[in-house]
Amino acid sequence: MEAVSVLVFLAVFLAVLGVAEAGSSDRRLVMTRIKRIASPEVRQEETTARRQRAELWRRLLTWAGGLSLARRLGRLVDKKLEEADVLLRGGEFIIIVVACAVAASLVAFTITLNPAGSLVLGLAAAVMPFVALDAARAKRVLSFNAQIGDALTIMANSLRSGFSFLQSMDMVRKELPDPIKKEFTRTMKEISLGTPTEEALENMARRVNSEDLDLVVTAVLIQRQVGGNLSEVLDNIAETVRERMRIKREIRTLTAQGRISGLIIGLLPLILGGFMMVVRPSYVMELFSSRAGLAMLAVAVTGEFAGLLIIRRIVDIKF
Repeated sequence: MEAVSVLVFLAVFLAVLGVAEAGSSDRRLVMTRIKRIASPEVRQEETTARRQRAELWRRLLTWAGGLSLARRLGRLVDKKLEEADVLLRGGEFIIIVVACAVAASLVAFTITLNPAGSLVLGLAAAVMPFVALDAARAKRVLSFNAQIGDALTIMANSLRSGFSFLQSMDMVRKELPDPIKKEFTRTMKEISLGTPTEEALENMARRVNSEDLDLVVTAVLIQRQVGGNLSEVLDNIAETVRERMRIKREIRTLTAQGRISGLIIGLLPLILGGFMMVVRPSYVMELFSSRAGLAMLAVAVTGEFAGLLIIRRIVDIKF
């Protein structure tokens, strides 16, 4: 009966929302046209107001991230934030995690009036920023690796044309888009401010944390110490990097089924548990109100993590 009531409520809510949306579409169209022909002063005031609100939220986040506990916990994620090119301090990221957990818990408790389920949903929401951070880092490293071959080709051709090593790096900065453009620009600024070239290259490799870039930086540092034809070295490394990328793509294709299986195994219990918590909370609460239920939960969580680790080890092929 409760499930029917929830479905009826959702149906009525969506119907009312659809009618209201249809009724306000003409009004929004008129307001959009008015804004297009509004004076530059009005648009400038709106932009200034939005900028001030964003700056206020930024100051509040900076203040909260500067608290002692948040700052200490934030040191654990500073490196990942730098690798993902997320413009946040570690303490600020921890504050966002806490805010997501508290907001999800409050919303869940308002809907279900179930403290245990709200706590579980809050913990799940706290994990999501870390998942998004890892995804952003992996995406950035993948994009960077895809550009390394072109960057090395540009540098090799520039060296053959008579440019210096720093000039060839500047050509990469001018010719290629982000993320490699941003990193090379930062490296060039470090060098122009007096940082030794070897140290600047090592700093770039540390920020990106890419195995392909580590290979390039190591080869360049060795060549600068022992000498040799740098353009030929860069061509050989570019060919090696392209071959590594081709093999990685083949491996991802062959392991796609295993990775999807791991994703389903990881998400299915959470989705099913959340659905049952909304539709029939009494079923789920049995797991939290008895020793047998708690033992079953412990075994289930342990088996879940064990399965995920096994699948991850199977599909994570090192070469």
